[in-house]
Amino acid sequence: MDVRISNYPGLALLAWNRGGDDTVDEAEAFALYERNWRYVDEANLSQSERQFLADLVQRFGHGILNV
Repeated sequence: MDVRISNYPGLALLAWNRGGDDTVDEAEAFALYERNWRYVDEANLSQSERQFLADLVQRFGHGILNV
């Protein structure tokens, strides 16, 4: 499933070099979070983005976010 980057502000910050209406597949979104976690402001992630990330971690990280 494709994810609209602008729907998730934390992801949008990590994908700063892409357009606001761009999409990525879920595996790529997970890779962006994992690779760039040091730039994520956890305190400001919305509940929906936290749940989205938790779902990605379960599906693509087998329950582990390697950061």
